Amino acid sequence: MWGWFGGSGAQKRRDAPKDAILGLRQQLDMLQKRERHLENQMAEQDALARKNVTVNKTAAKAALRRKKQHEHSLEQTTAQISTIEQQIYSIEAANINQETLLAMQRAGQAMKKIHGGLTMDKIDQTMDELREQHALGQEIGEAIISAPIGEPVDEQDLEAELEGMEQEQIDERMLKGGVVPVSDEVHRLPTAANGELKGKSTRVQPEEEDEEAELAKLQAEMAM
Repeated sequence: MWGWFGGSGAQKRRDAPKDAILGLRQQLDMLQKRERHLENQMAEQDALARKNVTVNKTAAKAALRRKKQHEHSLEQTTAQISTIEQQIYSIEAANINQETLLAMQRAGQAMKKIHGGLTMDKIDQTMDELREQHALGQEIGEAIISAPIGEPVDEQDLEAELEGMEQEQIDERMLKGGVVPVSDEVHRLPTAANGELKGKSTRVQPEEEDEEAELAKLQAEMAM
């Protein structure tokens, strides 16, 4: 049943390269053992031929003949070892390529799944919404900073109060200098008959002019 859905069949396909490499390595191990055995046989026959070269030429020739047979078998074995090593290398390289390709396919499927719900229209819409919210946040921040807290102050009242404070400072300076302010001098004038008031007014007028000149001078000094 799993074969229909890629269960056991897919697992077998994945294990096939490993099984092939395992079998080749076992064969390679056997051939390498045979190679060492043939080399030992050749060495023994060579030693036997050298031992009988002067005393028993027939035995020496037979030993050399067996050495040649072992040498021929060794050449075949060495060639087989080289072929199997090349096959192992090729299978390993092919398996690595296959695993790399499968990993790339899985990565492509994952990216496709991630990008499946994304379109350029949705991206543009999202960016527009982000820009709108950013602009709204700036407007809210500016409104919070610029919004006055409490009742607005009348600028004319401030100007009038400032002028009153300036006048008080001028009066204080004039009192300290022994000069009576104009406003106090006017209030201290006695109430008399019209004739006497007119006469006195003629005498007070020059003093008032002097005080006004001094007041103007003080204002000019304060303005500097």
